[in-house]
Amino acid sequence: MNRPGGLPTRVGNGIVGVRDVAYAVDGVTILDQVTLQVNAGEVLAIVGPNGAGKSTLLGLLAGDMQPTAGHVEWGDGRALKDVPLADLARTRAVVLQETSVAFAFRVVEVVRMGREPWRGTQAEDDDVPAVATAMAATQVDRLAQRRYPTLSGGEKGRVAMARALAQTPSLLLLDEPTAALDINHQERALAQVRALARAGDGVLVVLHDLSAAAAYANRVAVLQAGRLACVGTPEEVLTAELLSEVYRHPIEVLRHPHTGALLVSPARGSGSAAPRELALAVCEGGSAT
Repeated sequence: MNRPGGLPTRVGNGIVGVRDVAYAVDGVTILDQVTLQVNAGEVLAIVGPNGAGKSTLLGLLAGDMQPTAGHVEWGDGRALKDVPLADLARTRAVVLQETSVAFAFRVVEVVRMGREPWRGTQAEDDDVPAVATAMAATQVDRLAQRRYPTLSGGEKGRVAMARALAQTPSLLLLDEPTAALDINHQERALAQVRALARAGDGVLVVLHDLSAAAAYANRVAVLQAGRLACVGTPEEVLTAELLSEVYRHPIEVLRHPHTGALLVSPARGSGSAAPRELALAVCEGGSAT
């Protein structure tokens, strides 16, 4: 089917992608020749060391930044920069690492801001249930009358997620959404985005927690020094050899003894010396689409 924003939501269809994209600031290359597509019906996790270009890639896919070279393309083949802002606002939602609110709005008012793109459309009739559903899903309904500046970091993160969910996008772009959350709310947030993907939406999530990426992502893309080192299923990508090279530290990848889930952790101990000089990892069998 088609959402009001105009994008196809059939599972497997591309929603947004980058092709041979580069991004540089003051002569410093942040991203270089990256090709990647976010598909409907999947959770795509972006992982990599600090400074690898993860947040920059998210900003390009969101349309908030313009590439130095290459192309950012909407699902119907249009250049993202040519997509009307109203279509963007109704189709994709973005949750950044830090969300600032200029005034002391109440939590329910902040979440209602997610419905602003639908003002004046038929979908405006859904404002009340959309806000209520989003607040319940993120467990911020009990905080409804609290002033946003009085919240903890984790509570602010949940309110930001609720605002994005209230927007009812078909594409959700999340930059470290679990960083300030406790274990309970980390798991709830990632389970929620996995459910959205199963319903046909596309989700791109930047994560540092590699075990969480293994558990909840359909595909994982690894960035290293601004380039795409590998992309594929968690089993294809999250290997001890590749991750140890990319992160320049020995990493163990184990299987849970009961569930078989991938568990990723740094190797610790006297024999765990970090690798010295490491070339860009080469991925076998991975695909950018």
